[in-house]
Amino acid sequence: MRLIAITGGIGSGKSVIASMVKVMGYEVYDCDSRARQLMVGSDEVVKLIKETFGAQAYHDDGSLNRTHLSKIAFGNSQALSQLNAIVHPATARDMQQWAHEQAQAGATIAFVETALLRTAGLDSIVDQVWYVTAPTTVRIERVMARNGITARQVQDRIEAQSVEEVVAPGEHVIVNDGQRAVLPQVIELLSR
Repeated sequence: MRLIAITGGIGSGKSVIASMVKVMGYEVYDCDSRARQLMVGSDEVVKLIKETFGAQAYHDDGSLNRTHLSKIAFGNSQALSQLNAIVHPATARDMQQWAHEQAQAGATIAFVETALLRTAGLDSIVDQVWYVTAPTTVRIERVMARNGITARQVQDRIEAQSVEEVVAPGEHVIVNDGQRAVLPQVIELLSR
């Protein structure tokens, strides 16, 4: 089975491409949503987060105390690295199990949607990378409209993910600038 990563910076349109391939009948592993599920559903991940960030990282009902974690991890690179060191490997293991299940079910192609391909080490696991790109101004407008945040806040997020904003040799680029049709690009890549 060929495992293809759909990646790109915030506001580039990764989710649009992921939705498109889902409609075409392919399975897609969404790293963000699975990571959130693992942070409350995996005994190992919950235990490690509590040990690292305190029991107050979770509410009494077992839900994640995002406010507490955000205050600790975002703005503190060491704490963010600690959180990523817990969540990223768990997500990678979960994704590999999911991919194995897809292959066992007879899938010939499956997709992984991720913003943090390199940071999470997923680039060494997937067979192919589709890098979705759009001009920074377009990305800022999209995220401002979607999340209701300022241009500066979007720019800060783009800068925080700058290590991911590199297209490596052999990776395929999908231009999602609102001008060029995306579907023909996806169909062409699927035919390779």
